Amino acid sequence: MLFHSSIRKELARSFGATLVVLVTVVMTMTLIRTVGEASRGTFNPTDVMIIMGYTVLSDMPTILSMSLFIAVLNVLTRMFRDSEMVIWFGSGRGLVSLINPLFRFAWPILVLILALAFFILPWAFGRIEDLRDKYEKRGDIARIEPGQFQESANGDRVFFIEKDAKDNQSGNNVFIATNEQNKETITSARTGHVEVIGPDRFLVLQNGQRLEKTRGKTDMSISVFESYGARVGADDPSARSYVPFSAMTSLDLIKTPIPQHLAELSWRFGLTLAAFNFVIIGLAAAGVNPRVGRTANLGVAFLAFIVYFNLLVLGKSWIAANQVPFGAFLFALHGGALVLGLLWLAKRHNNWVLRRRPLPQASVTTGGTP
Repeated sequence: MLFHSSIRKELARSFGATLVVLVTVVMTMTLIRTVGEASRGTFNPTDVMIIMGYTVLSDMPTILSMSLFIAVLNVLTRMFRDSEMVIWFGSGRGLVSLINPLFRFAWPILVLILALAFFILPWAFGRIEDLRDKYEKRGDIARIEPGQFQESANGDRVFFIEKDAKDNQSGNNVFIATNEQNKETITSARTGHVEVIGPDRFLVLQNGQRLEKTRGKTDMSISVFESYGARVGADDPSARSYVPFSAMTSLDLIKTPIPQHLAELSWRFGLTLAAFNFVIIGLAAAGVNPRVGRTANLGVAFLAFIVYFNLLVLGKSWIAANQVPFGAFLFALHGGALVLGLLWLAKRHNNWVLRRRPLPQASVTTGGTP
């Protein structure tokens, strides 16, 4: 039908514009947060853009759901405002008849949200954890930053280099504090460079001194050297041992249905079911009331979106704590939202109005007493 085709085209334009705006906002917020985490040493500063991409990709189900909801609400509200709905209603059609064109437009987006939630989301979280784990397991040389005190991977050494060369293999004014084998040592040197001897890497210091003290004793020894080699830790090539629930595949979560796994599954199921319900809620909420302004429906819609997704997060924590059954939560939240949306839609489709029951009027008699 021509009318259905025009609705889908307008939905596509509104959805695309909303998606671009939301992705831009999320990318900006994610970039700021990722840069802050990189400055605290959580991520490698050179991986900021990669981590931002993975984070935005993991947020795409929520972004797509919100874009679809806003597109449905905007298009239908504009049709009410421009009196196009009057023509549609005058031809004997109601709001319920718009379900078909809306879902013909929305079904590819719903399938994409399902694929992102169950396959891409855990993959993106896994890549983020891999980058974080790799940065935590980097070698001592890689940890050294000019002008900053840096701790070694195992926590028994502290390094400081005032200035390094362009090749990051040599530096000036080197300081090393070590605490191992019940001994505390402080080594300082004017220069230092990295040498590879066999399978090990050594930091060769020149023109310096070394102070050594045994823990629990008051005496200490001081030695001056022209050249001194200290073995430094290399990168740890081992695989990541810890797998967070958000990075586990959906099949692994289903195989071991413990509360934490069911909680993660409730979130992934919820992303798709919420997007489906938002199409119904958007159709029921669309309209124009001149007394409250054009943005009133958008305000109500945003409030419904925030409440819905906060309930998803809250339910995830409840299921993980084994306070609420998995199936009961999905049925109560998503089934309840679907029933409320359909009742709201039926009310508007049939023009149901809640009216007060008229009060009985007292009869007034005139004349004398009977």
